[in-house]
Amino acid sequence: MEANVVVEGRSANSRLALVKDSIVKIRSKVAEFPGKMKKVAEDDPRRIVHSFKVGLAITLVSLFYYFDHLYVGFGSSAMWAVLTVIVVIEFSVGATLGKGLNRGLATFLAGTLGFGAHHLANLPGQELQPILLGIFVFILAATVSFIRFFPRMKVRYDYGLLIFMLTFCLISVSGYRDEEVLEMAHKRVSTILIGGFTAIFVCIFICPVWAGEDLHNLVANNLEKVASFLEGFGDEYFRKSSEPESNKASLQVNFARWEPPHGRFRFRHPWKQYLKIGSLTRQCAYRIEALNGCLNSDVQASPETCGNFREAFIKASSETGKAVKGLASAMRTMTLPSADCPQTTKSKNAADNLKSLLRTGLCQGIDIVEILEVATVASLLLDVLACTEKISESIHELASLAHFKRLEPDEKDGKPDLDKQKQVRQSSNSIASNHHHHIIIIE
Repeated sequence: MEANVVVEGRSANSRLALVKDSIVKIRSKVAEFPGKMKKVAEDDPRRIVHSFKVGLAITLVSLFYYFDHLYVGFGSSAMWAVLTVIVVIEFSVGATLGKGLNRGLATFLAGTLGFGAHHLANLPGQELQPILLGIFVFILAATVSFIRFFPRMKVRYDYGLLIFMLTFCLISVSGYRDEEVLEMAHKRVSTILIGGFTAIFVCIFICPVWAGEDLHNLVANNLEKVASFLEGFGDEYFRKSSEPESNKASLQVNFARWEPPHGRFRFRHPWKQYLKIGSLTRQCAYRIEALNGCLNSDVQASPETCGNFREAFIKASSETGKAVKGLASAMRTMTLPSADCPQTTKSKNAADNLKSLLRTGLCQGIDIVEILEVATVASLLLDVLACTEKISESIHELASLAHFKRLEPDEKDGKPDLDKQKQVRQSSNSIASNHHHHIIIIE
């Protein structure tokens, strides 16, 4: 008897401990929630504005229920306007336009076909009507489901195909029990279009977020990350210090294609070219990941071996990083990159010097493991240089297709370059402080 009491007491204590632990975890989660909300808002303050925009759009379409003269015209179908805003409105203008146009066009076409199917099913009589409606629904659902497997349709029109199939089934099937099929279809299509246009209007005219601009800045940022790593890789390899940040960003241009001309982006902007640049940037990032692995490799070359290739490695990576940074700057400002960029020429020369250095006899008398380590780094670095050349070609192609503006030198406009003059004066003054030097200033 006493043993049972002891066991029950222990089980009660364990239950109490579990309850206390659960309460502590819940309190910690509740305490962390405001910090998480703050972090989400600080990462992108536009998210707060988007939340208010969604609330405003839903409130506007809810007026169909609040005012009697609007509710009488649409009835319970007014709820479709609210549902449309909820499922259509997105963070960016391109995403909202894509879903809105897909839903509007799919609803209109499906409503028309649904009414036509209902009319054809009524021609033979009431007995064959359900059979014909079932056949129509089967054919359309099977056909649309198969079309969704096409990659292009899946990527751009999958949502519209789903809405098309849903609306057709709702109108054709529900019309079997409802005599006013045309009126029902008209109300649903009208409310869905009203909800879609409301979402698009709010998204475009109230603090718009353009997917194309975000994509443009994303590509430029990724190139700058690659350039920053390459500029410091030479010193990093010989110091073996901290791990650099790599680029693993993925690009999506589908939303940008739906957007109208805005800001610096004209009609039919070559968004597909961003896919090419993004793919090349990812390939370069993969090689950078491999280079980053060489920094923390267990097998390291000796300082004497590294000294033979130090200057070539630093020169190649530094000049390539400067060239990529120039391309990123030109892309961010949408200016035509220079065809005869000195950094690009220097990076090519450094690559040639590195290749010739590997072919010489500097590796004689060096341990084979150290030779493999140096050769691996050199091979990866040469791959990065080749990849950056492809990126440069793609950016020049984008500049040509998008009609980037040409940046004219200040001398062509007859204006003095004040910044350069200031730098010349500062350097001249610093040299003049040493009386052993003679200064010759050429205007």
